[in-house]
Parts: sequence; C-alpha cells; structure tokens
Amino acid sequence: MCVMPQPPSSLADIDLSDMGFWERPNAEREGAFEMLRREDPIRFFEEPDTPPMPRGGGFYALTRHRHVVAASRQPELFGSGSGTNIPDLPESFREFFGSMINMDDPRHARLRRIVSRAFTPRTLDQTRDAVEAIARQIVDELIDKGECDFVTEVAAALPLRVISDLMGIPRSEEAFIFRHSNIILGSLDPEYVPDQSTDSVIMAMLGSGQELASMVEEMAKERQLRPGTDLISALVTAEVEGDHLSPQELGSFFILLVVAGNETTRNAIAHGLLALTDHPDERRRLLADLDRLMPTAVEEIVRWASPVIHFRRTVRRDGAEIDGRRFAEGDKVVLWYNSANRDESVFDDPYRFDVGRQPNDHVGFGGPGPHFCLGAHLARREISVMFSELLRRLPDIRAVGEPEVLRSSFINGLKHIRADFEAGGGGTF
Repeated sequence: MCVMPQPPSSLADIDLSDMGFWERPNAEREGAFEMLRREDPIRFFEEPDTPPMPRGGGFYALTRHRHVVAASRQPELFGSGSGTNIPDLPESFREFFGSMINMDDPRHARLRRIVSRAFTPRTLDQTRDAVEAIARQIVDELIDKGECDFVTEVAAALPLRVISDLMGIPRSEEAFIFRHSNIILGSLDPEYVPDQSTDSVIMAMLGSGQELASMVEEMAKERQLRPGTDLISALVTAEVEGDHLSPQELGSFFILLVVAGNETTRNAIAHGLLALTDHPDERRRLLADLDRLMPTAVEEIVRWASPVIHFRRTVRRDGAEIDGRRFAEGDKVVLWYNSANRDESVFDDPYRFDVGRQPNDHVGFGGPGPHFCLGAHLARREISVMFSELLRRLPDIRAVGEPEVLRSSFINGLKHIRADFEAGGGGTF
C-alpha cells in the first residue's frame, strides 16, 4: 500500500506553525509538503504566540532535499547556536536540553572532540554482541504472549537498554529514564503532561531534565573515584589537550543521549513495523533475503520514518543564500527532514517503501556537516539487529489497528502500537 499525498487547495491553506496541521491525516500533511516543494520550496511562515517566550519573527521552510543539504553543509552561514527549535528559547534552557546540537564552533567542536573519544565506531562495534543479546532477551520476554504493545515492549526497550548498559546505569532505572524522556520530547502530548498550560509544560520539562541530569552527575562522581569500563567512565575521563567535560556538560550530554538517542531509534523501529505491515510484498522480499537486504532496509526505514521532523538554523551573515534566495543575519531557516526525504527529484517513487532502495541519500540522521548524528552508527546497528531477531523468530508479527501518534511537530513519534503474532513463534507471514 502506497501513501498517496492529498494536497490542499492552495498554499494559503498550509500553516506549519499550527499544531492543528500536525494532527491532520498523514496523507494531507504529505500533500502539503509536496505542494511546498513544487510551488514555494522556501516559503515564509509566521510563528505563533508561545508565552512566556516572546513571539518569534517567523521562519523560512526549506522543503527540498538540496536546500536542506546546502544549509547543513554551511554552518558558518546557517548556525545552530541560537537554537534548533523554532521558538527562541533562553540560552541556558536550550543548552541544558540540547547540549552540543545547540552550539556553533568553536564550542561545538570542543565538546564533540571530547565526547567522540568515548563514542567512536570502533567502541560501538564492541557492543554488537550486547545489542544482539538485548534483542534476544526482548523477544524472549514477549514470544509466548501472542501480542504486545510494540512501542513500549520492543521499539523503546531496545535503545533504552542499550544506552543504559553502555553507560553503566542499572536496569532498575529503565522505567525512570523512559518516563522522563517521554516528558521532555512529548511535553505537548496530554498523555505525558496532562496539564497543557504553558507553565505546567515548562515545569514538567525542566523537572524531568533535572532528574536525569542529577542521576548521571551522581554516577559521574562515583566513576571519577572508581572508573569502570562503561561510557560514563569514558566520558568523565575523556580529555583533549587537557580539556574535559564539566559536570553540567556531562548532564546535558546525557539528556541528549537518552532522549534524542532513545526517541529517534524507538520511532524508527516503530515506523518500521508499520511499513512492513502495510507493504507485505516488501516484507516477503526482505524475509526471503534477510542478510543481503537488511542494510538497505534499515536505510529505507529511517528515510520512511524521518524520526526528527525538523531542525532550525539561524542565518549568521547578511547575504547568505540558498538557490538564489538571499537571507539577512538573524533570519530563521527550518530544515524539514521529512519533506527532504520525500523529494521527487532525489528519490524515485518516494512514497513507495522499498527495502532494496539504492541509492538512498536520506537525511534521517540530519544533513551532512558537523551536526550529523553522532549516534547514527549505533542506531543502524540497533534497527538491523532488532528486525533480524524479530523476523527470524516472529516472522508473522504485524501491527494491528491504528497506532497512537505523539502530538508533536518536532518528533514523528508513535506512542503505542498493538502487534499480533503466533505465540511461541514459528508463524508464517
């Protein structure tokens, strides 16, 4: 089954700042972005009132793939230091929750150099057996049930356990981390923050952020005295030319890891099950040649899911331009990754889910440049291992009914998906 976009009557009907737009059916949202790419790919939008913060001056929406890539490759012109969310948040707030993704060089380069020492592909390759063991454990726990909430029991469980084990955090803290990461990235969803008044939303986010930061800062103090082999130990001892992370930087980076890392991988896996359910021919194709097709299937799942919908950049110099459009210093441009990943000029038949798609130059991990996702290597590993384990042991697992969608214009989140399969495994698709 293909997603058939349903474009609006006119550009005037599109308002990316309106939360109501993000509550429309997926086909209508895809149709709106298709129209933007075709008729006005760098369209200006007003910002809504978001008290107590001052109303922003509006933003330019970059909806074509080449425009998103161009802004990503030029951080000297399109910076992150003023924030990657559309609203203008206080500096302390955005750095507390965003760490280095809300920084420009040289501060970004400094922090990335330090944490990269503890987060290299070689280091993460050593986690392969651990990721496989966790995936097996997850399937062991649900195989006799015949059904599950795929998001909470599978898609969220894997990255949460992997990062917790990597950092040396006890499994007993799993529910604690899950709850607070949901509040931070799902703060506009009543399931996670029932009181949707602005003050309550802000206090809920700050409270959850402080809870997570305090936990890791306490653990960091212990590791400084008795370092181990975990990621927290590596981070507190990582040093570049005598420079190391402060306790506050460590706490902020941990929030980035457990929130951004868990949420994005969780949603890629969740959307992956939906895609394989909705496209049975592609599922059969993958099952018939799992080892060969899994690498390309993972890339297609990330493109299809586009777990992070957008990031903002701020123009740092008068006269900066993209494709002939000139901007002034201080202008906001927003990189719509979801739209770039459906760009007809880059992807043949972009609304078709294709587990063997090649080439697949998606921007599901962000565009090229210094802010490309540090955890992309681990995310690919987790998605590949989880689906390999599922499809080998529960080949008939499928989504049933409608998923519960996160209320957000920033994260393409799925909160709950009912999944059915033959209890004990061995079912056929």
